[in-house]
Amino acid sequence: MKIKRIFFISFLFIALLFNNITINLASANRIVYLGGMPAGFSVSTRGAYVIGLCDVITEKGVKSPSKDANLRVGDYILSIDGVEVNNALDIEKEMKNTLTKILKILRNNVTLTLNIKPEEDLNKQIKIGVFIRDNINGIGTITYISNNKFASLGHPIINENGTMVNIIGGTLKKCEISGVIKGVRGKAGGLKGVFTKDKINCPIIKNTECGVYGEINEDFTKNFKLTPIEIGTATIGPATIFTTIENNKTKEYNISIIKYDEFNLNNRNFVIRIDDEELIEKTGGIVQGMSGSPIVQNGKLVGAVTHVFINDPTRGFGIDINKMLEN
Repeated sequence: MKIKRIFFISFLFIALLFNNITINLASANRIVYLGGMPAGFSVSTRGAYVIGLCDVITEKGVKSPSKDANLRVGDYILSIDGVEVNNALDIEKEMKNTLTKILKILRNNVTLTLNIKPEEDLNKQIKIGVFIRDNINGIGTITYISNNKFASLGHPIINENGTMVNIIGGTLKKCEISGVIKGVRGKAGGLKGVFTKDKINCPIIKNTECGVYGEINEDFTKNFKLTPIEIGTATIGPATIFTTIENNKTKEYNISIIKYDEFNLNNRNFVIRIDDEELIEKTGGIVQGMSGSPIVQNGKLVGAVTHVFINDPTRGFGIDINKMLEN
């Protein structure tokens, strides 16, 4: 009986010990490293995105292959004669002759098939008369880092027509903020930045409705102080944001969460107001490039800045951090 009691007590102790470990691990999973640092984003799209149409000057006069085929600005060329294409070089490789080609395109999320007849220009090059955007480059802000992965922006990278970009990959680059275009009523401002020459290999993995995600390494973060922070739940009231607007130094600025909608379908869970006089003086409020700036309340990470109100740059939207963590 004594042996049985000792065994039962030992078993109970071990069970409690494992339960405590589980709780601690669960708590640890609610801790990330705070972001706020700027970053450069360079992504490649799936499909060759058409940004313009042009004529082809031939020995027989002006020809318009793309217009004749009913190709439009905003279309994605997915393949030519069954061969996948994602950029201008891919298209050029398939222009081997002037025989009619079959284009598979994506237009407004609908897949279509077009016939197009390339033309030979005066330089003996075979063209279909399109301008293609090869990569999308821009700057934004990292929200948090966890397990050598980063989350950023709080919203997707989008095309000119407002649709989400379908990416095949990309690279996160170091970025230096060189200035600010101050936001005013009716016109959004923006951070001016340049990609550094540091050869950093941080792959961008996903572009989602809740932000841009990828892998990160010490080469990117070595000049930043990484601060662990617990995940929290937002309430209406005072808060702060961490962002970088000058000298590549991340600073904390005062804001207020004035509206909270946990179930907003567009991930616009907060309405925030910039209260910090220094930030308003330098930027006018929220500007492009600040997307992803972490929102902290009561010492916990609760969300990220996503959008600015055009008619009032001191106000904007934010996303709940739990939406970003889900991705």
